[in-house]
Amino acid sequence: MEAMEAVLRNFKQIPCPDGDQCTTPSCQWQHSWDRNPPAASSSTSPAPVTKQDETLAQDPDGPRKRRRTSSEAGSATAITTATGAVSPPPLKRKAPEHSTLPAPASKVQRPVATAPASLTTPSRATASISASPSTVSKQSAAKQITAPKQQATPRKPETLNPRHLTSAAPASHEFRFKALKMLHEQFKRLNDEVKKDVKEDEQKLVLTEQELIWLALDVEQKMATEKPVIYTNVIKNEIMAYRKKTPGRWRDERLAEWQKRNEPKTPVKKLRLGPPKEVKTGLTPQEEVSFLVHLLTPITELAEHGYVVRPPTYEEIRRAREGEKASLGWEVCDRCTTRFQVFPGRREEDGALTSGGTCTHHSGRAYFPERVPGTVDRPPKRYRCCQETVGESTGCTVGSTHVFKASAPSRLAALMPFMETPPNPSVPKDRAVCFDCEMGYTARGLELIRLTATSWPDGKELLDVIVRPIGEVLDLNSRYSGVWPQDIANAEEWSPGKPLTTVVESSDTGRTKKKHMTIVPSPMVARDLLFSLICPETPLIGHALENDLNAVRIVHPTIIDTALLFPHRRGLPMRYSLKMLMETELNKAIQVDTKENRGHDSGEDARAAGELVRLKVMEKWDQMKGEGWMVVDGAFVPPGWGKTNIKGGALSERFLEKKEEGELGEEDEVEPVVLDGSGTGGKLYSL
Repeated sequence: MEAMEAVLRNFKQIPCPDGDQCTTPSCQWQHSWDRNPPAASSSTSPAPVTKQDETLAQDPDGPRKRRRTSSEAGSATAITTATGAVSPPPLKRKAPEHSTLPAPASKVQRPVATAPASLTTPSRATASISASPSTVSKQSAAKQITAPKQQATPRKPETLNPRHLTSAAPASHEFRFKALKMLHEQFKRLNDEVKKDVKEDEQKLVLTEQELIWLALDVEQKMATEKPVIYTNVIKNEIMAYRKKTPGRWRDERLAEWQKRNEPKTPVKKLRLGPPKEVKTGLTPQEEVSFLVHLLTPITELAEHGYVVRPPTYEEIRRAREGEKASLGWEVCDRCTTRFQVFPGRREEDGALTSGGTCTHHSGRAYFPERVPGTVDRPPKRYRCCQETVGESTGCTVGSTHVFKASAPSRLAALMPFMETPPNPSVPKDRAVCFDCEMGYTARGLELIRLTATSWPDGKELLDVIVRPIGEVLDLNSRYSGVWPQDIANAEEWSPGKPLTTVVESSDTGRTKKKHMTIVPSPMVARDLLFSLICPETPLIGHALENDLNAVRIVHPTIIDTALLFPHRRGLPMRYSLKMLMETELNKAIQVDTKENRGHDSGEDARAAGELVRLKVMEKWDQMKGEGWMVVDGAFVPPGWGKTNIKGGALSERFLEKKEEGELGEEDEVEPVVLDGSGTGGKLYSL
């Protein structure tokens, strides 16, 4: 390595073939600014200027690499290389579990030095320094950290040569160079036409020679990376399109591009909600429960979308366990897709739970922003967390470890077996149950850490417990689960006969404070507590229920999934979020970020799903009433039933008399049409 560095230093004695017009970054040849270093100017007593300060002033792309001397080994200041500022290693400092990185302006950010007068000026004067060397080093280190926030990094000059691609090139270099040159010629032609009759306020639409080169390189690289299979045809069509393009159309494109470039990045526009929508079904609570038979979600054909319709067999579970054993703990990160190894029970050598170090990822989902007025191109995808374009950065959030989740039913059952809902005669028949689960990442995958159930339609809380997972916790996913380490530490241990939730009320204001949660020892106990509230005929209500059912390992036959009640316009697997449905359907906001950033509330989500179901009951019942359906003694009867017995919209006197006297016989009975309030089936009669 030392011999190679000595050889590279010798190149600095040879003049660069391109002279001062060289645009190569970190060129190894000698230039005029290397032979004539600038002299520092000082108003009072000038302090000695280090080589690093001179390099910062000479090279706008950042200082060049040099060997580190032994005297710098203990330096605590920032180390600067050709790729940017590198912070010193932490000294007795424990990094937080999650940290948010600032969104980079480009892939690589470089420290910004003193701005040069022009790019071709060989000599640049450095700023005056009137401090001690130690103070200067500290100030320069601080300036390097904060400078990118104040001033954008200038773009490097480039030549008209196809850029290097990280993947295989879609065509030969010769073909790409010819296509790039022809594309640049069309750009130059259109730009010259606009320049002839440009107005003073339109000077910004005229591109410089370097900007034309950048534009041609950007267009060619985009086609080479996004459409490599049909690259040759696409680039030919693009060249022909620009040949036919008029200067007026070119001017409009440049104006739209300028507006887009100068428009500040703003977060996603929040929908302005109107007054909350009032839901009035016109039915009693018992009749609403009886009506749910018309909204049940059949899941027998939804196994491919994550719904488990039957418990996995013993043979399937055995093969899943053998596969886990053969994989030696290797998994794919659920956030950054990095392969890493997990060690349930901790690794013996160092007690680690995972390998692979930290996890850099985007915590928000990708989305397509709204189109800019005046443009026809679809804007690129952005992340909701940092508004960065997809593909420009590896992530804006750093997790302490990689995480994973298992989705195959057999592998889920290998950790905790699935169970079908058992019969339970003690369960009330006049209610449904809304429930929601929160999950966290452990050494065993994505596990249940909180379970909440509420009654429907009144929304009364039935169950709300924190669950101690089976594996060691890697990440509680607190931002979304709403479960924080202090919640688990302060939770009270559950015991049979003890209330499942305890709410403390303030004596002076009467407002409800944060709950003192109860923690159960395992997911199996939490499942048994849920089984005590439901039976196979009890409708289970929730949003994206396959995730909650799989977390608790339950196979339930009677479910109502709001993700399927309000389907996405593009169909499965696309689905609207619960937050969006509440905003668009009921004008209500849930999962609102607060200063405390407490995360999601599973009770709020469960009740929100119940409100959406009541809305669907109201809409469906209004439709059925228009078709002629009626409610008779708590049962819903179809149109045309008992026409001979109804006069003027009322039942006949003979029918009412026989019912009061208890004389309705078997000959008066007809087949049941719908469930009544008991959920076991009602009887309808005719005369």
